[in-house]
Amino acid sequence: MIAPVTDEFLAKMDAYWRAANYLSIGQIYLLDNPLLKTPLTHQHIKPRLLGHWGTTPGLNLVYVHLNRLIQERDLNVLYIAGPGHGGPGIVANVYLEGTYTEVYPQISRDEAGLKKLFKQFSFPGGIGSHCTPETPGSIHEGGELGYSLSHAFGAAFDNPDLLVACVVGDGEAETGPLATAWHSNKFLNPAQDGAVLPILHLNGYKIANPTVLSRIPKEELQSLFQGYGYAPIFVEGDDPMIVHRTFAIALESAVLEIQRIQREAREKGNRQRPVWPMIVLKTPKGWTCPKEIDGKLTEGSWRSHQVPMGDMRSDEHLKTLETWLKSYRPEELFDEKGAFKPELAALAPQGTRRMGANPHANGGILLKDLQLPDFKKYEVKIGQPGDTNSEATRVQGMFLRDVMKRNAEARNFRLFSPDELASNRWQDVLEVTDRAFDGIIDPKDGTQESPEGRGMEMLSEHQCQGWLEGYLLTGRHGFFSCYEAFVHIVDSMFNQHAKWLKVSRDIAWRKPIGSLNYLLSSHVWRQDHNGFSHQDPGFLDHVINKKAEVVRVYLPPDANCLLSVTNHCLRSRNYVNVVVAGKQPAPVWLTMEEAAEHCTKGIGIWEWASNDNGTEPDVIIGCSGDVPTLEALAAIALIREQLPKLKVRLVNVVDLMKLQPASEHPHGLSDGEFDQLFTRDKPVIFAFHGYPWLIHRLTYRRTNHGNLHVRGYKEEGTTTTPFDMCVLNQIDRYNLVLDVIHRVPGLRDQAQSTVSYILGKLVEHRKYITEHGIDLPEILNWQWSGRAAGKPGRGDTSADNV
Repeated sequence: MIAPVTDEFLAKMDAYWRAANYLSIGQIYLLDNPLLKTPLTHQHIKPRLLGHWGTTPGLNLVYVHLNRLIQERDLNVLYIAGPGHGGPGIVANVYLEGTYTEVYPQISRDEAGLKKLFKQFSFPGGIGSHCTPETPGSIHEGGELGYSLSHAFGAAFDNPDLLVACVVGDGEAETGPLATAWHSNKFLNPAQDGAVLPILHLNGYKIANPTVLSRIPKEELQSLFQGYGYAPIFVEGDDPMIVHRTFAIALESAVLEIQRIQREAREKGNRQRPVWPMIVLKTPKGWTCPKEIDGKLTEGSWRSHQVPMGDMRSDEHLKTLETWLKSYRPEELFDEKGAFKPELAALAPQGTRRMGANPHANGGILLKDLQLPDFKKYEVKIGQPGDTNSEATRVQGMFLRDVMKRNAEARNFRLFSPDELASNRWQDVLEVTDRAFDGIIDPKDGTQESPEGRGMEMLSEHQCQGWLEGYLLTGRHGFFSCYEAFVHIVDSMFNQHAKWLKVSRDIAWRKPIGSLNYLLSSHVWRQDHNGFSHQDPGFLDHVINKKAEVVRVYLPPDANCLLSVTNHCLRSRNYVNVVVAGKQPAPVWLTMEEAAEHCTKGIGIWEWASNDNGTEPDVIIGCSGDVPTLEALAAIALIREQLPKLKVRLVNVVDLMKLQPASEHPHGLSDGEFDQLFTRDKPVIFAFHGYPWLIHRLTYRRTNHGNLHVRGYKEEGTTTTPFDMCVLNQIDRYNLVLDVIHRVPGLRDQAQSTVSYILGKLVEHRKYITEHGIDLPEILNWQWSGRAAGKPGRGDTSADNV
């Protein structure tokens, strides 16, 4: 039942709101004189005015009203401010509730602290204008425009006592990720998850234009959200006291309905998908700022979106600002020493019930290690290198199935994939959990969907990424599987999360969270059937632009190496781990013990594939990625047949960051270590999974870089055979051998017959696939052999095994 809010209490809430508004404006404008104890002068104004005002009053209103319900109903609330530029409001509220001073004692709760609070905002050496990682209570940075609702639902999954209040800006609502995120309510299970209360802040304008949702009829807007599966509650007005009263009723009604839905599901077993409440809050843009400035409409206009008066050189603007600040009556809000009046401060919750101090916004506090099975028990057994084929990601899926099973009770692990769980060979996970879905389920579908499922599939990379980020930031673990070519859809989301992690590492009170783990499968070298549109390994280039302490890139060459890498990623903290692995049958080169050792080192010489016997080689063949490794080994086999006296060393790279100098990345090799592998002056032919210039970027400072020749994807693709994809981009075995012949000094003249043989093979290949539509049998059936390598293979005592 809704408790009535007295006029006296509403007046206190209004005063609290005025205090938050006052502090928000002070952060944008003031360098000094925080309590206006003396007339405002130009010396009190910041030389550069940065920040955004327009959305802030609405965010402040929601905050103070949530405080009331937290106090009265002992709610556990996480606040997500979707509008990108609401930073000053959130900082103001976290300061008023006391959390900010606890975290940053130098920002004291007095006049001196207010001065520091104001000065630091958008100021060198201070804080940004968004809800950055430095902002207590935040898991959503202002640059993440469009992802707020995805983050909110990710935070609510498996958090049954958590209510996530997510304010969605009406400009933000025009983005694709946000527009899709409304459907997240079909994946929220009221019996085991928390709840999300979306609050659409309909204030009418973006930076310079009206918003779409503010310019459609109310009936149409209502129908839109009803169609999404919500019961919208509308609050609108510009009279503060009227809005306070109506919003108090609306917010409490929504909370009571959420609690009713949860009771029905948890106590009575109601499995029908609920119609969740949401609120549409319609208030003027820049509410409570001057109606007009310089004769132009400001409040209720796009002109209030940023700094309503960006030029403060005129005395008229100075007086307008002073009048505006005094309209909040700061003398009623703060005492002579600048402390917030006790009767108003009492409106804020206490301890961890304060939204700025909610532990879910500092997920590392709540993080528990996953219970992981021994990854070595999933080993693909081999006799000698390459004698067994396996689908690497299927083996990984078996491991992840048991990770899911072991952590079922803890409910702290989920898998995320845009309709690609089975396509990328993780289907074994469905033996222990369903796909999550709380919509209409038809038994004829046979797709294993239920509200209790922990496999998160929606055909939106944005939602999978956003859900996973929200899940991780609130103290859980997960893995995101995606087609390699289409992970670019979340480039900007990766950017922002990587930046968040980079900044968080330098904030002592933010505890490490579970790493964001990507599996990129269905990759460029095995997208021959889908063709050119599905062939793009460029996400690796994008990732490596980020700070070295945050990103890791792994290219395991086989299934056993993938198991070792996966185990490592799930144990890691505060990283973005990108793992690239194929889903098609491919050779397994290393035993599990060898794989674990190789992956721990991240790079190494495969002695069994080399014939330099620890001496200086004539040429080094490097490789990184499963298909490039296969082609590199096949090239070595050809060299041993055609040019048996040539000393060849094979270096395989799992951890791509090993190629960078140690001064650039913590995983990087020293120059001495690099030279031991690649020498200082011998030719290096490197077969790489991605674009070749990435390897040059990573190694350009190395002594032997001038002798490095990289083969990789060079934007040549079509619908063709798997091996022809390699030929088109010249990472195939034949072209690698030609590269060796052309780059080893003096070899070209001695190897003309080999060149003719190889060119003939390339002609034969082209003719065969054009006629038969598949690769040559000698390509399809090729296996590594110890004899071809010029030495017995592991376990091959006869030296005759092929």
